[in-house]
Amino acid sequence: MKSVLLIGLGRFGKHLALQLNLLGHQIMAVDHEEEKVNETLEFVTNAQIGDSTNPAFLKTLGVNNYDLCIVAIGNDFQSSLETTSLLKELGAKFVVARAGRDVQAKFLLRNGADEVVYPERDVAKWAAIRYTSDHVLDYIELDDANSIFEVSVPSDWVGKSVGELDIRKKYHVNILALRQNGETDVAITPETVLSAEQTLLVLGEYRALQRCFNH
Repeated sequence: MKSVLLIGLGRFGKHLALQLNLLGHQIMAVDHEEEKVNETLEFVTNAQIGDSTNPAFLKTLGVNNYDLCIVAIGNDFQSSLETTSLLKELGAKFVVARAGRDVQAKFLLRNGADEVVYPERDVAKWAAIRYTSDHVLDYIELDDANSIFEVSVPSDWVGKSVGELDIRKKYHVNILALRQNGETDVAITPETVLSAEQTLLVLGEYRALQRCFNH
């Protein structure tokens, strides 16, 4: 469990607060609008109404006591930048800031952000991959080139063994695990036979994964 200072309770911030709560973390939520603060009260530990660009207000929050500070302000980049910078000046251990464009990310990283997230871009990319692929159910991007996909077993693979398919040689894609009924099996051998009820966790370059599963 971590203590999180979450600043900015728009749509992204509100959903983030909910997910952090489901994961069991302690959340201090902050926004300058009372209505937005009130909407999150049921799933945050504490909440404050205030201006995060005000150094005196931020100082009262004891930002250096939190494991993580997240700046989720989305519609006012100047406020996001000022808040990020002030958090670092006040001793924040780790600051994650929201960006909408690469130029914003550069300024945030230069002014105190340890990491930057692009919620709209990331969701758009996930949706583009998910809904233009025949078998992809989910994916994790490891870097600019490599990803892990969760895929359904293509119909022409059902009943065949991993060794028989030999996708590592054909596509340079590695099967990491099989999932079925909520259970994950990492003991994959060339003799493992695939079924329609399973999904696969596969690792490889994004382009190789697309060639393998977009058919």
